[in-house]
Amino acid sequence: MLFFLLTYIERGIEVEQVVKKHKPNILYLIVKRLFDIIIGILGFVILIPITIFVKIAYILSGDFYPIFYSHKRVGKNGKIFRLIKFRTMVPKADKVLDDLLKDPLYSEEYDKNKKIKDDPRITKVGKILRKASLDETPQFLNILLGQMSLVGNRPYLPREIEDMGQYYEDIVKTKPGLTGYWQVSGRSDVSFKKRLELERYYSNNYSLKLDIKIIFKTIAVVLGAKGAN
Repeated sequence: MLFFLLTYIERGIEVEQVVKKHKPNILYLIVKRLFDIIIGILGFVILIPITIFVKIAYILSGDFYPIFYSHKRVGKNGKIFRLIKFRTMVPKADKVLDDLLKDPLYSEEYDKNKKIKDDPRITKVGKILRKASLDETPQFLNILLGQMSLVGNRPYLPREIEDMGQYYEDIVKTKPGLTGYWQVSGRSDVSFKKRLELERYYSNNYSLKLDIKIIFKTIAVVLGAKGAN
């Protein structure tokens, strides 16, 4: 039965060729926000023991730097907010990235995907957190504050706005999400351009039905650790 359920979800979440634009459904937005508040509160409770575990793991690995990492991201309507994550990279990772991009091998991959698949900046503990998709759990605080939603588009970096090009205006019509269309469609295995196409589709076709499909598919993706880099 589980196989048929996942097959249905997989088929139902494929990108259609025609992008339909629609006006916001007020009832949907109200229900979604109430659900986000409930999820945000539950997530905050779960975050407490996870934080203790992560801190101990980093100390045992010899890393005594702060375990939380905040970064400026683009929110709904282009508003900038501070996204909270568990730190999975070495301190001053942005500076290290600048040095890495001087190498053509890294710069070519980053230009295409806006990520580095086997990123040398990721710590040993960070690899475990990413594999288990635990690095994103502090974002429950962003959800509770209304800056993000459980389901939405990826919270893009301000420096990526120019790269988003024609997709930008559509993508920022919705709140960024802890999970979303791109995350359940390949995550790190999807190119930057394909990601933009997937997220533009979500912004113009979001619905309660689509959100539910994404949530169920997220569970399957996390359990399978697919594309988690």
